[in-house]
Amino acid sequence: MRTKQLLIFTFMFALAFTMQAQPPRGPFVRSPQVHGNKTVTFEYLAPNAEKVILSGQFLSGGPVEMTKGDQGIWRVTVGPIQPDIYPYNFIVDGTSVMDPGNVDYFPNERFKGSILLVPGDEPRMYELRNVPHGAVTYEYYPSLKGSTGSVVVYTPPGYDDSPDKSYPVFYLISGTTDTEETFYKVGRTNFILDNLIAEGLAEPMIVVMPYGNVAARIAEQKGDVKPEDPPRDSEASNLRMKQIENDLIKNIIPYIESNYRTIKDRESRAIAGFSRGGGQTLRIAYGNMDTFAWVCSYAASASPEDMDTDFVSVSSNPEQTNKMLKLNWVSVGNSDFLYRPVMDYMKYMDEHNIKFQGLITSGGHTWMNVKKFVTESAQLLFK
Repeated sequence: MRTKQLLIFTFMFALAFTMQAQPPRGPFVRSPQVHGNKTVTFEYLAPNAEKVILSGQFLSGGPVEMTKGDQGIWRVTVGPIQPDIYPYNFIVDGTSVMDPGNVDYFPNERFKGSILLVPGDEPRMYELRNVPHGAVTYEYYPSLKGSTGSVVVYTPPGYDDSPDKSYPVFYLISGTTDTEETFYKVGRTNFILDNLIAEGLAEPMIVVMPYGNVAARIAEQKGDVKPEDPPRDSEASNLRMKQIENDLIKNIIPYIESNYRTIKDRESRAIAGFSRGGGQTLRIAYGNMDTFAWVCSYAASASPEDMDTDFVSVSSNPEQTNKMLKLNWVSVGNSDFLYRPVMDYMKYMDEHNIKFQGLITSGGHTWMNVKKFVTESAQLLFK
């Protein structure tokens, strides 16, 4: 009898624990729902909310209000939407929140949006295709001031099956407030490279995606408050850029070259970045011409003043600069808020006979454009 009672008690205890461990159940919400005609339905469960708004970069007319339906589910259908990958979020009674029905999110220091994929009729270059795939690994390395840095590393298809083969490396730096995950999770760099390599359009390469805000990581690990972002082109901003330069040259590159099969010469290293990461890229590349032969800036520039002072060796000897740089790529959207500085940078290089390859697209300072920039420039590297 005691054994039977013990079994019953054990069963009831386990059942109670299991019920407590389950998340609260409610009406079933499906969001986002991408329909065949490229319209998309969004749902959000908030029975006590007064107002719910959908905000997203696919909404040309701005945020739209959602309608409250049965069981407290708010809904709206928008579109059709041009195939692409877009960030979005809900605004619930004035507070921005992610879509809890969506597992894909936008990695960023200061906001967490969700990500919408509207697929093309045929898979785009950044979409998952039935091709050989590389691997994505999170690596941790000794960084500045006793901190531990983190990078996301892509190795191309066949890397593990070819132990005697070494590869060139593409260092890809994130934008302002973005993290080391953003080029991977939002830019879909791994799928872009998988698909380009499968079509013979890009050389197999290792891609290293660092976190561009070293000061924030150091503060976080010391238990300090994350520092504010300094104004562009300020002395504080230049010091931050020097930090990532030191970290990359002294810590990240040696770590990668010690732990991955890389070709260890300047002609087998490329560097690129978006926005703040693009500015960091130019400073790192121009200040370390012995390290990188391929440089790409995405929606970023160096000012004429910086070129005349900090990088006078680049502008004063264009023949040597053109000889050393296998690729000097500049790209920006024509409605980007950095469009004018980038155009001034291109004009400066024209006037000083510095060769470059430019790409001007439509659109603004968005990751929709960044995917285009990566897709086009990656095809030119290491050839």
